[in-house]
Amino acid sequence: MSPAPCVMGLSSGKYDVLILGTGVSGLYAALNLDSSLSVLLCSKAELKLSNSSLAQGGVAAVLDLENDSYQLHYDDTFIAGRGANKPETVKILVEEGPDDVRNLINMGVDFDKNPDGTLNKTLEGGHSRHRIVHHRDSTGDELTTVLLKRVKELPNVEIVENTTCVQMSHADNGFFAELLMDGELVQVGASFVILATGGIGRVYKYTTNSKIATGDGIRIAYELGANIKDLDYIQFHPTAFAASEGRERFLISESVRGEGAYLLNCNHERFMDRYDQRLELAPRDKVSHSIMMEYRRTGSDKFYLDITRLDSDFLKQRFPLIYGRCLEEGVDMTTDLIPVFPCHHYLMGGIEVDANSFTGVSRLYAVGECSNTGVHGKNRLASNSLLEALVFSRRAAKDINRRIKKPGFTGVHGLPPKLINGTAPLPEGTRTQIREIMQKSHFVIPDNTAAEKGLKTIEQIRRRLENDNFKKDKDYSEAKSLATVAALILRGAIKR
Repeated sequence: MSPAPCVMGLSSGKYDVLILGTGVSGLYAALNLDSSLSVLLCSKAELKLSNSSLAQGGVAAVLDLENDSYQLHYDDTFIAGRGANKPETVKILVEEGPDDVRNLINMGVDFDKNPDGTLNKTLEGGHSRHRIVHHRDSTGDELTTVLLKRVKELPNVEIVENTTCVQMSHADNGFFAELLMDGELVQVGASFVILATGGIGRVYKYTTNSKIATGDGIRIAYELGANIKDLDYIQFHPTAFAASEGRERFLISESVRGEGAYLLNCNHERFMDRYDQRLELAPRDKVSHSIMMEYRRTGSDKFYLDITRLDSDFLKQRFPLIYGRCLEEGVDMTTDLIPVFPCHHYLMGGIEVDANSFTGVSRLYAVGECSNTGVHGKNRLASNSLLEALVFSRRAAKDINRRIKKPGFTGVHGLPPKLINGTAPLPEGTRTQIREIMQKSHFVIPDNTAAEKGLKTIEQIRRRLENDNFKKDKDYSEAKSLATVAALILRGAIKR
């Protein structure tokens, strides 16, 4: 009998499936697993804190074959990815994704509609058609809210919050995971593991990611023997709000430019015509690169978005989240210019997986931003991330369902390894040092000399964290993840 839902503690020491992460990919995987399977779903912090919940723009999908086509979406994805995409998985993404979007609608996701009741589809950079469905400017929050409500209704899924996976080891027919639950180390076994741990934003000084995005799943997979591919393919969003304090920068969505915002330099002049004929609607990497080139040309890092020519009531209704956040910073987007500058946003590389999100390590899957399905190539097309999270987490769940039903299947068994914990505290400033190196060496326009020098320092940090007797707390776990991720990024960048 599967355990009853629980959010305070563990009802079992062993599970059929362990899912790390409660963003869209983790939640949708749980919803697509067979109801007979016992599932432990772990959230690193509170349930709604994830990169998914911060997603503003929407979900890109071909829902109208009269005015759009799979081939156009396929081509747009390849153009944005500069041809480095994986054809097989892009085809799966664009052809299977629409059914997952329809499934969301059936679950109760409230996408914006036109007055006649049809779905309102917007345009974002790199898209040749209006195909992005959205919930105002907080689509990710709407998706995670609805999916989480559905997951909580499943009797076979146990949910725990404030739980960090510090380490994972191979077991007979599965894994044993060391989980830090509210400061206490516990171990659980799982026949299958789905890593849905999100991105790596905290490896940079400034990021649009949430505070939990420290690359934990990538480090865990690396330690288990998975291949990490193209980790230096990082997307820097061109229009993060640039006048706020702190490491987390809130995003001025691509859809603001999609609705007609102009990008201005320090002289309040449009400048994109110097760099790309698509102007403000060029793909994100092109716009970010153009801003950096204009920065060098003018000597000023002052850049702005201007959408004041549009109706103020329309802007407040279309972008209530962005409008409100800008107001908190003293900027009224209906009358003022919005200060922006490129900032770390998204990871295209990650744990290499096949079309079913299988890592090649027995019974280990990776979905969402921590995975590398190959759909994004060198640069993600706007609003393809939530679609990827849906499509490939569903495929992971279905593959596990199929494998677990095979005759002769055996679940995880045996005793977990002895828990060993150190006592030494993490040296102060470790994570700050890593961030400063990454910001200098591998930002929009990489600096190979700085990367080579920085890699030596980061490798020293990583060896120290692996060999010394540190206490296995959250700070240590995150620092180890950041050091591992930073080293893999710089190794790839220098080699490339």
